[in-house]
Amino acid sequence: MDGRSGKAATASRSASQATPQRRDRAEVRSVTVTQLGYGTDTGKKRRRNEDDYVVEPPLFAIADGMGGAQAGELASSLAAGAVREDEGAAGSGERRVAELIQEANRRVYERSSQDAAASGMGTTMTVALAGDGNVAFGHVGDSRAYLIRDGKLEQLTEDHSLVAELVRSGKLSPEEAETHPQRSVITRALGTDPDVDVDTFSIEALPGDLFMLCSDGLTSMVEDDVILRCIEKNRDNLQASRSARTSESRSRRRRSTRPLAQTATARSTRTRWTSSTACRPSTRWSYRPATPSKRSSRLSRSAAPAAG
Repeated sequence: MDGRSGKAATASRSASQATPQRRDRAEVRSVTVTQLGYGTDTGKKRRRNEDDYVVEPPLFAIADGMGGAQAGELASSLAAGAVREDEGAAGSGERRVAELIQEANRRVYERSSQDAAASGMGTTMTVALAGDGNVAFGHVGDSRAYLIRDGKLEQLTEDHSLVAELVRSGKLSPEEAETHPQRSVITRALGTDPDVDVDTFSIEALPGDLFMLCSDGLTSMVEDDVILRCIEKNRDNLQASRSARTSESRSRRRRSTRPLAQTATARSTRTRWTSSTACRPSTRWSYRPATPSKRSSRLSRSAAPAAG
């Protein structure tokens, strides 16, 4: 973790176990999405956009595909489609977003296994669900979720990437990670195995909070302070804020740029929780068949699809 995330270390736990414990609260309140913006941009070097996103309040998602030919575009489209088709089945919060991501993984993996042209494809995915007093997140890969609160930008998710692991272990500095030759290698993605570990956590939503989901094309191009400045300057017009960010991204470097996928403002409609803890420890839901057939989970956006 590069120090910008305030999230506690993850805890491993099987999906067959009980649901995560919730903080006790005297009353239930809802989270209302009062404003949102979204958009995508291919950038200057790529002919295709391998990102896809979902804006179906109270459900939001970003997927960033990878693979040869059009496989990355297909992977992100399949994953986003799984989320769009959600009909609000039983369950809520972290369990629901984990199940959505598992279904997205199943679709990408099955297509990759059955279609030689799509073999080796994968995608990141980050999902947000506004619910009773909080926003639940599910996360796989290096597409990020951010919280803008009280004039500060906080990274909520931990990247599942090689350089992020090296930074967390103290073997690499955040500055070194920015130019590391393997900075595009991710260690967890949808579609590489029949099951996937999903990190989940919940954030208490306060009045005026703004949540942002984005692919690495934004965060690898634009510094945090620039992102925050653009958002705060255009808070009343989130589409304009998105345009400013993508324009800044394209002007800084002449390389592939992925989009800011969506922005949402969450406002509480009743008294907020008395707990001062904004971010719960993350739970890793592990869905594993009895005898899974594992393939390598290390993917690079620049790598050609693997054989078979």
